[in-house]
Amino acid sequence: MMYSSRRKPVLYFKDDRSFLSRKCTVWKLFGLCMLFVLGSLLWVQLTCSGDMSQTVGSSHLPHQPCPVERQSSSADDPSWGPHKMALIVPFRERFEELLVFVPYMHAFLNKKKIRHKIFIVNQLDHFRFNRASLINVGFMESGNDTDYIAMHDVDLLPQNEDLDYGFPKEGPFHVASPELHPLYHYKTYVGGILLLSKKHYQLCNGMSNRFWGWGREDDEFFRRLKTADLKLFRPTGITTGTKTFRHIHDPGWRKRDQKRIATQKQEQFKVDPEGGLTNLRYKVESRQEVTISGAPCTVINTFLECDLSLTPWCQSS
Repeated sequence: MMYSSRRKPVLYFKDDRSFLSRKCTVWKLFGLCMLFVLGSLLWVQLTCSGDMSQTVGSSHLPHQPCPVERQSSSADDPSWGPHKMALIVPFRERFEELLVFVPYMHAFLNKKKIRHKIFIVNQLDHFRFNRASLINVGFMESGNDTDYIAMHDVDLLPQNEDLDYGFPKEGPFHVASPELHPLYHYKTYVGGILLLSKKHYQLCNGMSNRFWGWGREDDEFFRRLKTADLKLFRPTGITTGTKTFRHIHDPGWRKRDQKRIATQKQEQFKVDPEGGLTNLRYKVESRQEVTISGAPCTVINTFLECDLSLTPWCQSS
């Protein structure tokens, strides 16, 4: 008998053997479907993992966010405001702190609807650590899509959501003020976390590049703020006191470089009227876009240069 090509015949099973054969076929199909579903779930799980990157030939595929956990975008949401922060972190070797800092700050700022980019300025040279110069590098390399900066220590995490990280329109805003910082309480302290518009940072000529090793660069910057006639603002209405921030630095594990070499002890208290952005010398070895637990940041691998005739204490000995 001939059948139309558009219709298939209905099969009638007349004996038990045919029925068993059909039943086995159904179970086989069910098993294949289950394998397909499990394989799909495994693929989604791997694709959605925060730090997974895929490479095809020489091209890198960007990580796609999981469809189940859609991330809110600030690009076209007016409630996030028009300003964008460059969060600049001077950095060297403190990776265990960085792994905590980047995802924590990314989530904290997103919750407060602060547009931001995190820049990790990583010092690669063999000179002593220079926090101020690294902040200057971060300012120079932060691009034109940000209009203010946060000078932010990697070991200081805000614990109070009432802290203001918004655009400092009126003047520099010291988030980690002396009455809130867990360690430093003197009145002229401006370290830890300080917000400035790029216009005001340029007005100060950035920070002095003379401070190699730990400390004093922020005290000199306080004088620059006064010289530029900029009024310093600090948080009000914060009731959490010295518990406002979590300090994750372990002094027993990573000791501060507090050595004072050659004439550094005398020079550290002097004002540097000419140094700053105008005499900054550095080389960017590479820029890397990195994701840490789903939080994006830009690592700027940097070699600082030192004029031994001006600051011989840039070397350890």
